[in-house]
Amino acid sequence: MIDRKHIGRVLPKAVLDIEKGRLLFFAKAIGETNPVYTDEVAAKAAGYPSLPALPTFIFAAELDANTLVPAVKEMGVNLERILYGEQQFTYFAPICAGDTITVESKFTDVYEKKGGALEFLVKESVVTNQHATKVAEMRSVVVVRN
Repeated sequence: MIDRKHIGRVLPKAVLDIEKGRLLFFAKAIGETNPVYTDEVAAKAAGYPSLPALPTFIFAAELDANTLVPAVKEMGVNLERILYGEQQFTYFAPICAGDTITVESKFTDVYEKKGGALEFLVKESVVTNQHATKVAEMRSVVVVRN
């Protein structure tokens, strides 16, 4: 069982440079065809300073920073038993190539269902850019199958 003492636990900050090549790779990987995400001229014509990040990109970028997995391991969770149960994003400003974002996350809840057969670990994150402007909030739920 995940100890509720982890509620409020803060993860290490993840600082991520948003690179144009990485945005293009991500867009191709998910099959995005909107030129705003694949052509800088189209992005600029749409009012962006450079290629914008697709909505779910920051989740993948945060995973690259590898802050979640070590924390979950430290809680004694068997990584073979986890699933990503939910993701929510709220955006306040665009994230574009050339930005540097900082993701600050903490665990906000731990609960169980089905008599402990399923445990849920809720993580909330605030994303700011290099100007200290809040650009997004994320909420994710990790499901542990016991």
